[in-house]
Amino acid sequence: MSDIAVTTDLVYEAKEKISAKRRAKGAVLRGFIYFSAALTTVLLAVILGYIFYRGVPYVTWNLLSTEPSLLADNIGILPNILNTLYMVVISLVFALPVGVGTAIYLNEYASNKKFVRAIELATETLSGIPSIIYGLAGMLIFVEALQMKTSILAGALTLAVMTLPIIIRTTQEALKTVPDSYREGALALGSGRWHMIRTVVLPCAMDGIVTGIILSVGRIVGESAALLYTAGLANEILTPLKAIAPGNPGSTLTVSLYFYAKERGQFDVAFAIAVILLLITFMINISAKLVARKLKR
Repeated sequence: MSDIAVTTDLVYEAKEKISAKRRAKGAVLRGFIYFSAALTTVLLAVILGYIFYRGVPYVTWNLLSTEPSLLADNIGILPNILNTLYMVVISLVFALPVGVGTAIYLNEYASNKKFVRAIELATETLSGIPSIIYGLAGMLIFVEALQMKTSILAGALTLAVMTLPIIIRTTQEALKTVPDSYREGALALGSGRWHMIRTVVLPCAMDGIVTGIILSVGRIVGESAALLYTAGLANEILTPLKAIAPGNPGSTLTVSLYFYAKERGQFDVAFAIAVILLLITFMINISAKLVARKLKR
């Protein structure tokens, strides 16, 4: 009996040592996680605070509501705001259906695993290509080969190709999170495959799809290198019909920011444009989440 008691005491002591080590490791890991989260939050707050501190005093109604004029010595970014919105809408109109459709096919219809892996490898390769390469390719294909000339349409199509990998991968991962029991239940109730995807799978995966849209919007709004080759530097106010027509160039806010900061050295205007970019991105993201909520319902 004494041997059994000694063995039991040793086991308890070993468990206490192990639990103490685990608690110490857990405390260190939690501390590292909290530190990483705090550091990320502080960095974001510092960057946003500095941008707003430098830019907000120079955001005026004249800046937002007029177009630039060298003769009148006026600085306005209204054409750039409109061109940015045109670029976002046109790019998503082309990229979103193709990207979501590709993800649905890969996850719900494709049975050849080698073919699926080949497409996934292609999308991952596309996501790693530098944007300047997309700009050169867009200039050769859309601007010259398809004779769209330097235009908003050519730039939007180039950005649509750039954002396809993001939409495909995020949508595919969102579809994978939907439990198979949902699919089986819908099919057991007599639903067809497409009806099951449309009414069950897509609403459940809507959060992931919206995440892909938000990431795509961020890529579109923040792009400048590819647009220098495809969209041009014009600062003329365009109507929506002109924006979707070939041969009508226009610079976005990021291109204008680069121009004022790098070419003219007017950093106050550049920071003001940065503030407008952040606000536009925030409003687009909020709108996407509200629309997704309604679609999910």
